[in-house]
Formats: sequence, structure tokens, C-alpha cells
Amino acid sequence: MKAAVLIQPKAPLEIEELSISKPGPHEVLIRTAACGLCHSDLHFIEGTYPHALPAVPGHEAAGVVEAVGSEVRTVKPGDHVVSCLSAFCGHCEFCVTGRMALCLGADTRRAQGAPTRLSRPDGSPIAQMLNLSAFAEQMLIHEHACVRIDPEMPLDRAAVIGCAVTTGAGTIFNACKLVPGETVAVIGCGGVGLAAINAAKIAGAGMIIACDPVASKRELAKVLGATHAVDALADDAAQQVIEMTKGGVHHAIEAVGRQASADLACKVLRRGGTATILGMMPLDCKVGLGALDLLQGKKLQGAIMGMNRFPVDLPRLVDFYMRGLLDLDTIIAERIPLSAVNDGFERMKGGDSARSVIVFDQ
Repeated sequence: MKAAVLIQPKAPLEIEELSISKPGPHEVLIRTAACGLCHSDLHFIEGTYPHALPAVPGHEAAGVVEAVGSEVRTVKPGDHVVSCLSAFCGHCEFCVTGRMALCLGADTRRAQGAPTRLSRPDGSPIAQMLNLSAFAEQMLIHEHACVRIDPEMPLDRAAVIGCAVTTGAGTIFNACKLVPGETVAVIGCGGVGLAAINAAKIAGAGMIIACDPVASKRELAKVLGATHAVDALADDAAQQVIEMTKGGVHHAIEAVGRQASADLACKVLRRGGTATILGMMPLDCKVGLGALDLLQGKKLQGAIMGMNRFPVDLPRLVDFYMRGLLDLDTIIAERIPLSAVNDGFERMKGGDSARSVIVFDQ
């Protein structure tokens, strides 16, 4: 199969022919239909976050099941599925207390000494990134890293549910538990931020403020449900939000991964408000609230992958799209072949467009 391989940080991905193993007892072989380009992948490509190399990135994907292991009970060949990087074991403290996104998923990895899932023709191993490695024509993953969806759902749109929408919308529904009428500011209008804005509209937010330095993205956010927009780099950006909401927002969501945007999320909170940090910031960054903020009941939280319960959440998000509630068409800026993956990431660095999606020949 063809796959895009990260050989070393800060270098373009190389398209190679790789071998993929046969499914183990709890594994699923998937023919990849589409995979979104996510900023999280770019962090690994640029070396901001370390990972064993060489590896195949990609984690926001959808496809069709080709084969399953002997113990798989959740999907069967022919099923349409969406993958999710937050593979879960089902029996650890986090899983049994309903926080599946925090599961470390040790049981979902191949045993020590077992053959690697991916390899070059000479037998040298290729690391699997984020449980998935979806920049490839096939994926071999644990059954708890994918979920069956309605076969009528277009797979190019289903792919972006696997990360951007699960993270952005999941934050609104699961982490923030937004109450209709509450105010929301979303800092960063890429795929995750746009999904959060769209979900806030679905949840009945009273005011949804899109904060982004790019005017075209602010306009795109309005199409998806933002009621107001602010240039995030304006000197008075925080003051604008505070004035238009008469005291600040109930929820501020950081969806960029930058220190300045996280600080802005904290500044725009009203008394009792909550800032939720989604972006993968540099590992030496720190975000905090001052003593007066704490006395005002303000809160700060992380929400990895939107604190999803993906076997339940993903089919519901698919249903939202099928019923015309969730706007995935606007979030997708372009569809590209695997060979254009590096060009897609260069456009991402420019920060001017929403989601690029690799579409594989089926």
C-alpha cells in the first residue's frame, strides 16, 4: 500500500510502498477512504512533539472495513467506520468512570515482541502514530479505535468527525456542558474552532464570538453560527469581547495551541466562567488564572479530544449531519490526493483556510 512517511522532523513526508500486517484477534483492517490534515500532525512533523520515527502520521479518517480479527465483535467487513485516536481499553479507571478520552489504551497496542503493524518491504519497522497512521491506503487498528456509522454518510465528510469535529463539538457538549443562552468565545477558527462554533449554535448558545486574526476565517465562522467576530490580534480584543457580552463569556475555548490565544481565553471570562484549552501548545507553555480570577470563581480546564465517548458521540454527530444540523461541508476547504499531502500542510501553515482532506481512490 502507499503511505506518507515522516522520516525526520522538519522534512517533507515521503510517499512509500509499505507492508501492513494481518489483523490480530482484536484488530480491524480498514481501506482508508479519506483523511483530514490536522494541526496535531503538523506538530509531530515539525518536531514540536517527539515521536518514534520513521512513522506514518494521520489520524482523522474514515473508511470501509476489509477484515477483522477473531475476537472483534463491534464491526464486520463492509462496515463504514470512522477512526478515533483516543483508543480505549474499556476497563481502566478512566473508562469505567466515563472519561474514555483519558484512557492510555495500553491494551490496544501490540504486545512487546509481536510484529509491527507497518513495515517497509525489507522488513524494517515503521511506527504507528496516534494508534492509527491514516495517511495510508489501509489502516490496521484496534477495534476500540473505530466505530461503525451510517453507510449513507459521505466518507470524506465523516473523516473530519474523527478529530476536528469530535474535539470541537465534544468540548461544547461534554466538557463545557453548555446551557442554552450561555455565551461562548472561540479563539482560533480552524477545523476544531469552527466545529465548536457550529456545535455552540446547535446547543443554543446566546452569543457566539469568533476570534481569529484572518478576516476570511471570521466570515466562515459566521456561516457556521458565530453571531459576532473579533480580530484576535487586535490590542483591545479582550475588551471588545467583555464589552459586547457585558462582562465576559461563560465559556472561552482556545483552539489554536498558542500562548497568546490561551491567555486571551482567560482574559475574556466573566465571573464563574470557564476557559477550555484544546490546542497543542509548545510543551514549555503554562496557562494560569490570577488570584482575583480564582476569587471570582473562574475555572481553567483541558479537554483532550473534547472528552469524547466516541462509540456514542460519533454516530450522533453523523446523525446531526444527516439531519442538516452539523455543517461539515463548510469546514472542508479542499479535497486532495495523497501525493499532495505536503502542499496541504504548507497551506495549513499559512493559516488562511479550513480543513484539507485527502481522498483516496476507492
